[in-house]
Amino acid sequence: MTGKDLQSLKGLPFYVKMASVLFILISLTYIVIVAKEILSPLIFSCLFSILLLPLAQFLEFKVRLPRSAASMLSVLLLLAAIGGVLYVIGSQVSDLANDWPQFQDQLSKSLGDLQNWIATTFHINAHKQLTYVHTATSKIMASGTAVVGATLISLSSLLLFFVFTFIYTFFFLLYRSLIMAFFESVFMEENKTTVHDIIEQVQYIIRKYIIGLLIEMAIVAAMVCIAFWLLGIKYAILLGLLTGLMNIIPYIGIFTALLLSSLITFATATVASKVILVVVTLVVTHLIDSNILLPVVVGSKVRINALITVLGVIIGEMIWGIPGMFLSIPVIAVLKIIFDRVESLKPWGIILGDEHLKQNKLATRLTANGKKVKIAE
Repeated sequence: MTGKDLQSLKGLPFYVKMASVLFILISLTYIVIVAKEILSPLIFSCLFSILLLPLAQFLEFKVRLPRSAASMLSVLLLLAAIGGVLYVIGSQVSDLANDWPQFQDQLSKSLGDLQNWIATTFHINAHKQLTYVHTATSKIMASGTAVVGATLISLSSLLLFFVFTFIYTFFFLLYRSLIMAFFESVFMEENKTTVHDIIEQVQYIIRKYIIGLLIEMAIVAAMVCIAFWLLGIKYAILLGLLTGLMNIIPYIGIFTALLLSSLITFATATVASKVILVVVTLVVTHLIDSNILLPVVVGSKVRINALITVLGVIIGEMIWGIPGMFLSIPVIAVLKIIFDRVESLKPWGIILGDEHLKQNKLATRLTANGKKVKIAE
């Protein structure tokens, strides 16, 4: 595109530019939704390969392994770490299954209390309530076969997702020099420096973000495990691990963990007050995490404001489901790095960030005569 072409685009009316932006956004969203099965494992593979790159380089240049062997060993070590966490969670879940009769008794008792409250408050007798419950139960049982079939399909899809993700991760590590050369050669000569800078910044920021997120997850899980163990909460390790994993999803994850922990404690505890202790513990943990751990451990040069974070998580869930919730923040961070370094896209980088929060409420500004004055933001 020549300079005259750029000047002609700048002269277009605002509504034409807005229509073009909306058309591009809608088209990209449609492509992302349609290509979910391909793009989702690819993006996870990019994140994993960026995380494993220092390890692969160490094995290749320090241990003197071939690049293929170094890449494969890095992927296998990641698999072993994920498998260890899943094994601990699986063993805890199998122990939780032994308390299923107690959960049923507790649920029956709670339903009885709820029926009495509904009958007293809304004057609906127990017979009508039981009729409604039985009707709903029969519908659920009638669709049980479809639910089981859908679950099996979901499990098989999840297995294929993990297989392709780790295969792509291996190839990204193996052909990283080729991929870098491709990105640099696609753009014009005068833009190669900017492209190289963006790629380096993306690698640095994403690696720092993922490592910080893993450290934060481990700290939160350890805090919750110790707190629940001291309070005598059953399955403290399981609840702590679930809280740490759920905490990866900003804002929404901690409340999901609170709901799950409260339900499990309600089903297995002999004293109802322990549910309140669980809620208080997780709320305090969330406050400590948001105000201390997140800025110190996960804090990076790319800061995303809370509004965009929540919107990103919600839109990610709408487009890709649970994988979209996990990928939303890294993708937004990458977009902000690109927006901040491309002149025409800088306004989008401004709306994504929260740099203004780092400034004082009073900003220093030079007047026309060169004197410094304070103005309120």
